Amino acid sequence: MFTFQLFRPKVKSFFGGLSSVAITLLGLLALTFFIGRVMPIDPVLSVIGPDADNSTYEQVYQEMGLDKPIYVQYLYYLNDLAHGDFGNALLTGRPVIEDIARVFPATLELATVAIIFGIVIGIPLGVYAAVNKGRVIDHIIRVISLFGYSTPVFWVGMIGLIIFYAWLNVVGGSGRVDLAYDGFVDPVTGMLLIDSALAKDWDVFQSAVKHIILPAFILGLNAVSFITRMTRSFMLEQLSQEYILTAQVKGLPKHVVIWRHAFRNILVQLLTIITLSYGSLLEGAVLIETVFAWPGFGQYLTSSLLLGDMNAVVASVLLIGLIFISMNLLTDLLYQVFDPRTRK
Repeated sequence: MFTFQLFRPKVKSFFGGLSSVAITLLGLLALTFFIGRVMPIDPVLSVIGPDADNSTYEQVYQEMGLDKPIYVQYLYYLNDLAHGDFGNALLTGRPVIEDIARVFPATLELATVAIIFGIVIGIPLGVYAAVNKGRVIDHIIRVISLFGYSTPVFWVGMIGLIIFYAWLNVVGGSGRVDLAYDGFVDPVTGMLLIDSALAKDWDVFQSAVKHIILPAFILGLNAVSFITRMTRSFMLEQLSQEYILTAQVKGLPKHVVIWRHAFRNILVQLLTIITLSYGSLLEGAVLIETVFAWPGFGQYLTSSLLLGDMNAVVASVLLIGLIFISMNLLTDLLYQVFDPRTRK
């Protein structure tokens, strides 16, 4: 009975969150669909090419349903989605779902390594800056954080390639792996680091590490800066509390006061920051994937936009919205798991 009472608020919150997700996704889908239909890009020409005759154009125009009112096209599209049909991509000719399932693991792998950089670097820097508030090291960390947050990632990416790949040759170049190892490992999860480790092909694994470390670090700079600033802010708030002064008066070691008392009380807040940062990395990898020719979701979305492939664009935007909404929902649920004060 106690267990049921404990988890009942989470169940209510979960189903309430699901209804909010559905409504938000429908709104996002409608907005994206209607914007796509009024864009100055002709999807028919993307299919048949600019040299096709008028009869061919009219035939394809009608086959694509573009002769019908926009709201009718939208209802047809919703009906297709309800049956799991997102349409075929103009770029590949395959179902959009298959394309996204093929390219998304590469972005997921890149964003995961990037958020690991953000956590491992950002949290210690934020704690150290808070403990040394007002000192030189605090100002240095804040300047570095501001630099990482405001510098364009595509510029940092190109500079990183010039320095670490072209000059020093300590990282890999474009792509996910050296051309000599391309296709060596059968895709299981789609994430090359995991697949090469499962296959025990350590040459491919080492090449994959060399190729992912620079784009993941540059992509993670924004997360490092954000996590650093928020960790510093949360820690300053806790270090000013009376229980910290009491712990210090009792003679507890400094590291115990910082990590076991103050830091422990900001874990839930940090969990929110990390979760939302991860969602942003999954969505914001477009520029990095372009600079590093990373065959992921961002590059697929960019190519689809340039081609005017609205089937792929709408499905991709829907996925991005689902990621952000799911991350927010997950954060709310984790809040209730780790912080009893949020349970109703």
